[in-house]
Amino acid sequence: MLKVDNINVYYGAIHAIQGISFDVKEGEIVTLIGANGAGKSTILKTISGLLRSKTGQITFMDKDISAAMPHKLLPMGISHVPEGRRIFQRMTVEENLDMGGYIRNNKENAALVESVYERFPRLKERRRQIAGTLSGGEQQMLAIGRALMASPKLVMLDEPSMGLAPLLVNQIFDIIQELNKSGVTILLVEQNARMALRIAHRGYVLESGRISLADSAQNLLSDPNVQRAYLGGN
Repeated sequence: MLKVDNINVYYGAIHAIQGISFDVKEGEIVTLIGANGAGKSTILKTISGLLRSKTGQITFMDKDISAAMPHKLLPMGISHVPEGRRIFQRMTVEENLDMGGYIRNNKENAALVESVYERFPRLKERRRQIAGTLSGGEQQMLAIGRALMASPKLVMLDEPSMGLAPLLVNQIFDIIQELNKSGVTILLVEQNARMALRIAHRGYVLESGRISLADSAQNLLSDPNVQRAYLGGN
């Protein structure tokens, strides 16, 4: 579904992403793990067209999207849930969802809003509430719900558990698994490596802008080096 081939991304003189290549197959959950500053979020922003690679190619459903503008990717089937959620704080829950469905007509939008409410009953209870007054977990649900308003084939999630209490973290990861079971392919960037690898099919380990390991999630979970560096193992 998604193929990233030899991308190199710079922030000024800083070579943030160095010759990275990986793929995501339809129906998978693929996770990118690594320390802060390893380049995980930069990769998602590059796929989304917010940053540009100096080299290589990014293809989605066999179409070259390397130079595509961000707003062109949503109708193609790519939704990005950014780090920090980035909801519209002063709008209501329902207005946020409507913004996520701007590529659809009103009738389609109404049906999609209802499908989001079925998945997230808490959001339906708060549909008229100002989004900035929601709890952290509710805001993350809203960010995911807004992404689903485009009926995406691929959802890219950037640090969905950040700042959430452990109980809410479990809830968010349950939601990610449910989404995947319903047919949505997931590319997950997550600081909580153990949780990410528990639900993923495959994983890539990033170190200083390079992929250092690539394997099944199960194998990465049991890898002593991964355990030592990212899972709190001995």
